[in-house]
Amino acid sequence: MPNLNWNHACTVGVSSMDDQHGILLDTMNDLRLASVHGAGREKVCDLLNQFIEFTRMHFLSEEQLMEHYGFPGLQEHRAEHQRLLAQMLEAAQCAHQGESFAMETLLEFLSDWFMEHIGAFDRQYAPWLNDHGVS
Repeated sequence: MPNLNWNHACTVGVSSMDDQHGILLDTMNDLRLASVHGAGREKVCDLLNQFIEFTRMHFLSEEQLMEHYGFPGLQEHRAEHQRLLAQMLEAAQCAHQGESFAMETLLEFLSDWFMEHIGAFDRQYAPWLNDHGVS
């Protein structure tokens, strides 16, 4: 799996969220590189935990912004966030317990989800927030 590169498809037009998406993308790439270069399970688990914690913080940030400005799709968006976090936590638990799981499969899922989520969900809130003065 190649590194994800920041491009127009990664932006939504809300600078604080775009900045956070960039950090998520970099963290995913760090996780991928550690896995590809044979970093030990402990290192990979630490990076996975960092990714999960930053993802949790990002989701909370997004949700607070949408709630503050009354975005009508908040509940659906929040449910999507909760679904992904549950999947990530399950993968992290397997990794920590030493269970066999395919890091490459997880990374492919995360990169696909990242691009799909931004395109299908995050781009829905951006015009609403922009119309309310958030850029």
